[in-house]
Amino acid sequence: MNRRWIVLSLVFVAIMINYVDRGNLSVAAPSIMRDFRITPASMGTLLSAFFWTYAVFQIPAGVLVDRLGIRWAYGAAFLVWSLASASIALSRGPGDLIGLRMVLGLAESVAPLASISFIRGNFSGEDQGLPTSIYIAGQNIGPALGALVCAALLERFGWRMMFAISGLGALVWVPFWLFSVRSDQTRSVRQPATTSKNPVRARRVVWRPLLTDRTFWAMSLSILLSSYYWYFVLTWVPSYLILSRGYSTLGMGKVVSIALFTMAIVNILAGAAADRLTARVEVFRARLWFAEAGYIGTAAVLLLLIAGGRAWTLPILTFSMCATGIGNSSFWAIVQHVSPENMIGRSVGYLNTVSVMAGAAAPIITGLILGSHEHFAPAILVAGLCPVLAAVCLLAAGPTRLSAVKSMWAAAICTD
Repeated sequence: MNRRWIVLSLVFVAIMINYVDRGNLSVAAPSIMRDFRITPASMGTLLSAFFWTYAVFQIPAGVLVDRLGIRWAYGAAFLVWSLASASIALSRGPGDLIGLRMVLGLAESVAPLASISFIRGNFSGEDQGLPTSIYIAGQNIGPALGALVCAALLERFGWRMMFAISGLGALVWVPFWLFSVRSDQTRSVRQPATTSKNPVRARRVVWRPLLTDRTFWAMSLSILLSSYYWYFVLTWVPSYLILSRGYSTLGMGKVVSIALFTMAIVNILAGAAADRLTARVEVFRARLWFAEAGYIGTAAVLLLLIAGGRAWTLPILTFSMCATGIGNSSFWAIVQHVSPENMIGRSVGYLNTVSVMAGAAAPIITGLILGSHEHFAPAILVAGLCPVLAAVCLLAAGPTRLSAVKSMWAAAICTD
């Protein structure tokens, strides 16, 4: 097998474990609320704590990836976040949980930037749909496995052992990564060698043209809105299924895992289809079609407001989550194609920071909306409308302006 696909498979596994570790608190939330006697609003703060450091360290992590490469950065970050997740088993109260989740967020900030940097550096723009969809599938299968396996561990051993087993068990990935990734493949960008006859001049970035462009801000707002829905799903849907729909812990795990596994398969198929379409249609136009259709389809979650009983819960969640997966995969493929290769870590770091701002806000806003009555309808309404607004933002950008932004990026990187 080509080495780049071997490394991509390890990236897939890493991001899958990444999402297991960030999502297992959502699975344990009802039990922790009971044991520590905390309210939904306080639980929202605990669920949000991960995103505080995850957001703050996105751009610094992007600079680190751009300068040092992915081999040791990814390996060290994986080690730290696995130990932080396992250590939650020793928590004595909400304060310990907040601190460890903040460490988890700091370490996990490296993962998406290193993953996308690898894809950007090893696959051309026309071929990035499938590998990006595989990467996004890891984000889907991770929560699916987390919901299924962690629910079973929670049911049998309790939430403390659930964190210990899931955190320490993941460490087997580290030696495979260090063995498979060559030192000369770790840097997403290689600076050309300098000689006395051909010196390479330093490069700087002129930000003003980019920061004053409406398409730049449309993309920023789009990922903020679409991410609100996604992080609502990851943090509060497990509790919704238990508290509002009456599922058991294992029943909740089955519903969430089926929806996410299906989402992963649909993502990969949609990514391959988008790559095929780029052979016939301009790259940005093809990606935008898929992104807009996906985000509009995500609004199907609003049907939960009128669907009575459990029968419609699984199909509605599955359709909505598959749609948002298509939208997100296409969005990040656009980001990779827009960004210059030597700025990919910082470009993704910025947009991922915006995304994570929604991740920090969604749990807290949802907890406040729920209040003491734990009524989910208003929270679902907010989460369902956000992706539609994200599609409107992308529609306002359009393929022509996205091409212009790509040119603007290139022009913004100037030689001193």
